Amino acid sequence: MANREDIEDRRLTIRLFALIAGVVLVAGVLLFAFGGPLVAAHLEPGLGVKDAAVISFLVTLVVIVVMAFVAGEGLLGELQYMIAGFAGFFVVLWLLIAWIF
Repeated sequence: MANREDIEDRRLTIRLFALIAGVVLVAGVLLFAFGGPLVAAHLEPGLGVKDAAVISFLVTLVVIVVMAFVAGEGLLGELQYMIAGFAGFFVVLWLLIAWIF
């Protein structure tokens, strides 16, 4: 049977999860409401290969940095795999962004 601390921890976890879910939901609604027209206005003429390369480089860089921080240990031992992953991810995003937009 769960003791009092376990029950309080479970309640706190549920409250924190609900708070985070609410913040994500509100951020998504605001992004949809205010970000949609802004993105549509800038992307209406379309993106060229040069603009797609810049966007894909920034997205790839952010994703790789987040993955490196989350991995925590073994950053130098996995560097060759991260560079190969960066190159592959960059090329795929570059071509997909140029093709879609």
